Order: sequence, then structure tokens, then C-alpha cells
Amino acid sequence: MKMKQLAIALLASAVTATAFAAVDTYTIDPNHTFPSFEADHMGLSVWRGKYKKTSGTITLDRAAKTGSVDILIDADSIDFGHEGMNAHAKKDDIFDVAKYPTVTYKSKSITFTGDTPTSIQGELTLHGVTKPVTLTVNKFKCMMHPMHKKEVCGADASATFNRGDFGVTKGLPMFSPEVKLAIQVEALKAN
Repeated sequence: MKMKQLAIALLASAVTATAFAAVDTYTIDPNHTFPSFEADHMGLSVWRGKYKKTSGTITLDRAAKTGSVDILIDADSIDFGHEGMNAHAKKDDIFDVAKYPTVTYKSKSITFTGDTPTSIQGELTLHGVTKPVTLTVNKFKCMMHPMHKKEVCGADASATFNRGDFGVTKGLPMFSPEVKLAIQVEALKAN
């Protein structure tokens, strides 16, 4: 009887270990991750910018079709490619980076097609306001990184939101409130 109980305990332990091993954790590579955005400039042109400092983690369990995304962006790293606009955007009448130094995106759930994530339902916190934003995953790929010798996953995700909903109202209604967000991300397997 004790041998049978031991065998059952070992089997249960192996199944539990396999279940935990299915969850992979990835650390966002700040040298290959640059969230960018497009915003209207009086209907005349589209201003494009990006954030140069991003960190965070991603977990994936492809078998269970679950995971999480946690992205932290340094708001002070905003870059329009124009120093004057960078300085203006950081002031209190637009992003107020002194008061709101970070932008975050935290997933609530991930939708998969097969073993590939295709959309992420989550919350964007910008300018101190948190609202739901769904990211569409336009491209996703994992491979063995040739230099780091461990798995790396990359994705290109996008969303559209109303900046007025986040209290970023400078220039409204002369400027369109719609912002197109694109997040290119690469993340290295941590375990």
C-alpha cells in the first residue's frame, strides 16, 4: 500500500512540475523595445514619437493559452525627434512627467489563435488615468537568440485610443483626440 501511495505522490508531483514548467517568463529587452505613437497636428500632419526607455515582463503558457504583459515606460524618455517638442510635451499642460513619471500597460487577459497570442486585453495608465485598451498583436515570433543562446520572443502590437479620456486635452478640439499606439517588443526568456 505504501509503495502505491508513493507512486501516486511521485506522479502527482511530476504532473504539477510539468504544469509549472509550461509557464515561460520573458524580460523585456530595453534595447529592442520602443513604444511609439501617432497624433494629429491640427489636421495638417501626423506627429510621431516614441519612448526610449521601457522595461517589464511577459509570461506565456502556450499550452493553457494564458499569459500576462506588464510594461513600464519612462514618460521622460519621450522623443519626437524635435527637442523643442520633447520639452513642451513633458510640461504640465500636456504629459506632466514630473507628476506622472511613468506610463504602464498591464494585461487582464490574452487571446490566442492556436499557440500564438493575437490580442491583449488590458489597462493603460497614462497621465495618472487608467482605462481599458486592447492591443492587437499583428506579428509574433519566438526563436533561439543567436547571441544570448536562449529563447527570445518578439511582437508588434497596436491600438487606438482617445487621449482626452486620459486627461491629455491640450489642443482639443482643434486637434483630433485619436492616438495610434504601436508597441514593438522583444523579450528574452528569463528561466
